[in-house]
This record gives sequence, C-alpha cells and structure tokens, in this order.
Amino acid sequence: MSRAILFLRSLLFALIMLVATLIWAPICFLAAPLSYNRRYYITSRWNVFIIWLAKVLCGIRYEIKGFENLPDQPVILLSKHQSAWETIFLLCNMSRPLVFVFKKELLYVPFFGWALGLLRMIPIDRNNGKDAFAQVVVQGRKRLADGQWIIMFPEGTRIPVGERGRYKGGGARLAVETNTVVVPIALNPGHCWPKNSFIKKPGLVTVSIGKPMSPEGLTAVDLMQQVENWIESEMRVISPADYPATSTQKTESIQ
Repeated sequence: MSRAILFLRSLLFALIMLVATLIWAPICFLAAPLSYNRRYYITSRWNVFIIWLAKVLCGIRYEIKGFENLPDQPVILLSKHQSAWETIFLLCNMSRPLVFVFKKELLYVPFFGWALGLLRMIPIDRNNGKDAFAQVVVQGRKRLADGQWIIMFPEGTRIPVGERGRYKGGGARLAVETNTVVVPIALNPGHCWPKNSFIKKPGLVTVSIGKPMSPEGLTAVDLMQQVENWIESEMRVISPADYPATSTQKTESIQ
C-alpha cells in the first residue's frame, strides 16, 4: 500500500476520531449523575468505536491470547507500552473496569481529560516523589476494594518497537503494599500505530495476557523482575523478528 493511501486513511481516521470525541464528551458529562458502572460503560463506548474504526479504516486487527488468565479478584495489570492503541483498547476489553495511574496534567486536556475525570482514575503529580506514591497506595486500595482493576505501564512511556525500556517498580510496590496479584501483559501495536507517528499501518496486534503473579513472600524488586522477565520473553514470542536474544536493561526498584 502506498504511503499516500496510508496518509489519506490516517487523516480520515484522525478527523473521525476528533468528531467522535467532540460528540462523546458531552454524552459522558450527561451520564455523570448515573452510577459508576453505567458511566464507565457509556464512556468506554468511545474506546470500542475507535478500536473498530482503526480496524475498518486503517486495517489494525487484533487477537488476544491468555484471556482466561484474568482472575475474578482484585488485580494490578502491568503492561508493555508501545502505542496509544493499548491505552484505548485495554480500557474496554478487560473483565472489570480499569483505573489508570497517570499524570494529572491529562485531566486538563479538553474533552478527553474531562471525560477521564468521571472514571475514578488515579491522577498523580510526579513532582511530589514519595507523596505521589503514597497517594497511589491510598487511592489504589479504595479502587481495588470497589472492584476496579488498576493498570500501570512500568516502562513509563511508549517504547519503540524492538526496544526495552527501563522498568520502574511502582506497580510492584503497589502490589506488595496492597497484597494484590499482578497480571503481566505483552503486546505489539507499535508497528501499526507507532509512537509520534501520524501514519497508521495495517497489521495484526497480539495482546498476550500472562498468568497471575502473587506478591506474597516477594519484595517489590523481585516481583517486578518476574514481571519484566515474562513480558520481555513474551515479546520475543509474539514479535520474534523485532527483538534480540538478550538485553542488558535492569529493573529500577522505585517509580
């Protein structure tokens, strides 16, 4: 497919996505008085539509492996991060409502950020250091007790295809502090929806969900090392042509 065609399809996708956001945001605000589960359902229909639009218009298909590994209990999801695609996809495709831990500045993004504010997410001020993590623990306990799942991206930012980011230990620390099992997720949307790229390319995204990992008897460092090892090993299974056999990156013990 020529680059011109890819550009035109990506442009149409971006325009429809913008219009959908402008339409959906007021609908989300109107749903504010409803129960949390109904607000979440209504808001996440935007995500369903965008993933469908990416499939139909840009040819971005997907498959899920290991969905049966998701337990019926409080969970902290720790996922690979390559693209904006997974932040949209995961919110509407997990067994329970998801709570993202993200920088509070996103709440100020017109329409998108305002809608996020209705969904019991955990915004943090990264400049506050230890206080920021204490806030995550306090709010995280409440969200888990209410039946939501928490999702975090240990690499902190989107990592280019074939590369391995520096894994930060905040998610593992939260798991140890709250005695909550961790479920690792490996995925590879970077080829289709690259970081900082306007062009969307057709292809198959694989989302691979690992088995739950208990924090019992483990330090946060040990738990995060297990998560990192599984994710990076699985990346070599779902994207074998993109990753070298070894990597020297190490896990950080704090976020």
